[in-house]
Amino acid sequence: MLKQRIITALILAPLALWGLFGLDGAAFAVMTGGVVALAAWEWANLAGVRAGAARLLFPVCMALAMLLVWWADASQARWPLYLAALAWAVNLRWVMHYPEKRQEWHATGMRLGVGVLALLPTWFGFLQLKTSGGEWLLYVLLMVWAADIGAYFSGKRFGKRKLAPRVSPGKSWEGVYGGLVATGLLATGYALAGQADWLPLLLVTLGVTGVSVLGDLLESMFKREREMKDSSQLLPGHGGIMDRIDSLTAAVPLFALLLPWVLGGGA
Repeated sequence: MLKQRIITALILAPLALWGLFGLDGAAFAVMTGGVVALAAWEWANLAGVRAGAARLLFPVCMALAMLLVWWADASQARWPLYLAALAWAVNLRWVMHYPEKRQEWHATGMRLGVGVLALLPTWFGFLQLKTSGGEWLLYVLLMVWAADIGAYFSGKRFGKRKLAPRVSPGKSWEGVYGGLVATGLLATGYALAGQADWLPLLLVTLGVTGVSVLGDLLESMFKREREMKDSSQLLPGHGGIMDRIDSLTAAVPLFALLLPWVLGGGA
């Protein structure tokens, strides 16, 4: 398993970095749209759509929606990001009250709707961060990775109080605090490098870090409901696309929404 994970990472990491930072315009939109479409194929299964042909319909619809947005030149619209922020507030309620509130989202149609509001704004967010400058696209990726690393080591060393035991028993509040410390240091480093004023960047970073944990928990809740360990086996040794981008689905649209405020232009 470890060998599989290493080989997959060695192949995918350079491709992902080349796609994110080496492509622009339509090519970048197609690359990120392809990742979102694959994630949508996995999400259809999380929503309870198991049949092959029916399961393909959701990613096809998602791809068509992205194509229409691109043709209409609406990829810089702000309203999908505001809608995503509202959706994640609702998702927080569901995660906090699982399984008591499961009847509110358990229907397949509702779960597919949750997927649309998680994945489509992620694509919008990637496009807008790319337009704002590669340094901010890199920043949000580093932020999520730093949060994961900080949470892992802090949770492993100090973890005692469970964060959401009925959703993801392995996560602890101490892990969350470790992730916040790590991303706070990242924000401080970016500010010292002159990329943005320290306080606005720090506040946004800490807030988005907290929301990124919710992205992980939401997917964990859906997988628990479906009794799945991984969202798919598309990435040997790593599970599925959603398993790799679950935190980004929450972090990217929210950070893209708040970035103008960080830069002093208002959101």
